[in-house]
Amino acid sequence: MVAPVLGTAGLQVVVGTAPVNILGNPSEAVNTPILAYSYKEAVSNLGYSDDFAKYTICESISASFSVVNTAPLVFINVLDPEKHSADMASTTVQVNDGIAVVEETGILLDKLSVSAGEIVLLKDTDYTASFNNDGTLNLVMIPGGAGENATTLTIAGKRLDPSLVTAADIVGGVDISTGKETGLEVIRQIYPKFGMTPGILIAPRFSANAVVAAALQAKTKEINGVFKCVCIIDIDNSAAAKYTDVKSQKERQAVSDPNAYAVWPYAKIGDVVYSGSSLAAALTAYTDAANDDTPNVSPSNKTLAISAACLTDGTEVVLDQDQANTINSFGVATFLNINGFRLWGNNTAAYPGNTDPKDRWFSVRRFLSWAGNTFILTYFQKVDSPANPRLIEAIVDSENVRGNSFVSRGVCARYEITFNEDENPTTDLLNGKLTFHQYITPYPPAEQIEDVIEFDPNALANALA
Repeated sequence: MVAPVLGTAGLQVVVGTAPVNILGNPSEAVNTPILAYSYKEAVSNLGYSDDFAKYTICESISASFSVVNTAPLVFINVLDPEKHSADMASTTVQVNDGIAVVEETGILLDKLSVSAGEIVLLKDTDYTASFNNDGTLNLVMIPGGAGENATTLTIAGKRLDPSLVTAADIVGGVDISTGKETGLEVIRQIYPKFGMTPGILIAPRFSANAVVAAALQAKTKEINGVFKCVCIIDIDNSAAAKYTDVKSQKERQAVSDPNAYAVWPYAKIGDVVYSGSSLAAALTAYTDAANDDTPNVSPSNKTLAISAACLTDGTEVVLDQDQANTINSFGVATFLNINGFRLWGNNTAAYPGNTDPKDRWFSVRRFLSWAGNTFILTYFQKVDSPANPRLIEAIVDSENVRGNSFVSRGVCARYEITFNEDENPTTDLLNGKLTFHQYITPYPPAEQIEDVIEFDPNALANALA
C-alpha cells in the first residue's frame, strides 16, 4: 500500500501588486513566490495598504485572512520599484516635537532626500524613518543630529506608482539574457520551492483585462509539465454595469475555458470594495478545508460576510434570484442575498457552449484535476521502479482503497482504477510505459430542487364524507 500525497486543490496563487516600499529590501518581494499561512506573515513579507485599487494583493490578504479566514496562499508581486516608480514633487513638512509626518504614500526610502535648510540629513544618523499603517511616513529627528532643531524639512525623491503596472507585467515572461521569470511565469516555481501544487489562480481586478484572462486560462494546464488547476476571473463590470450585459462582456474577454470560473460583479463590506475573484477564491479554498480538503463541494450557495454586491466604484447592484440565475446561465457566478449574501453559480466559464458534466460543473472539474494531481504526487516515488506485477498491483490496490472511501463517504459515485491489457501493448511495456485507467464520477451539485404541489379533491371528499 502507498500512502497518498494530497494535491492542494484550494491553494490560492495571487498575482498582483503590493506596497513593497515599506519592506527592508523591496527587491526581495518582486516576481518571486511568497508563501503565507497567516495575516502577519503576509503583511511582513509584502506590506499592506487599504487602497485595494492600487495594491491588489492586499485585497486578497484581507479577503482570505480577515473576511473568510482561510490559508495558506502564495503571492506573486509584480510591482517593481525599479520599474514602476515616479518622481515625488519636492515638498515642505512641519516638524513637531522632533517628528515630521510625510503624508505621501509609496515613498522609496533608498531614494528619499531629506534636508533642513541647506543641510542634507542622513538616515539613521540625523533621523530615523518608519511607516504608519496607512502608508504615510514618520521622520524622527535623532538628538544630536543635524536636524535636531529643525522646524521644517524639505522632502524629495521617488515613490511607487502602481498605475504603471500593465497587463503585460501580470502576464510576465522570461528574460532571455538572465532567464529570470516574471508575472504568471513565476507560477512554475511554486512546486519546486514549496512542494505544493497551485489550486486556484487569480489576478484580482487585472483579470478583467482580456489579455490577462487569456493568460490565466492558459496557465491552468500543464504546470511543471503535469499539474492542473483552475482560475477565477473578474468579468469587467465597468463595461458590464447591468446583468444583461454580462454575456457579451464575458465573450469580449474570451473567458470560455473549463478550468475558468467567472464572477460578476464586485462586492463590498461597508465602504470597502473587493473584487469578485478575491472573495470567490477565498470562499472556494475555505469550502475545501471545511470538507476534509476534498474539492467535491461547490462553493455556490455558501455564505459570505459582505454588505452588498457592487460595481468597481461602489455603486450597489441589487439582484433577485431570477436575475442571478440568468447570470449563471451565461456561465458566470454572482452574489445573491437570500437571508444573507452568498456566492451563486456552479457553472464553469465553458458553459453554456460546453455542457459536458466534466467541463461544465466547477466542483466536478476541480475534483478531477485534484485527483490527477494527487495520483502524480503519490506515485512519483514509484517512477523507475521495476515494471513488474507487484508495482502494478500496489498502484491499483492503493488507489482502489482510497476510491472505496470516497464512494462510501458520498464524495463520488465511482472512483476506480484498472490496468487494462489493451491499453498497454508490448511496445509500450518495452519502452517502460505503464498506462492506468481511472473511472471517477463525482456527484454534480443539486442545482435545481423542484417541489410539485397538487390539490387532491378526493382527499376533500373523503374528509367530508
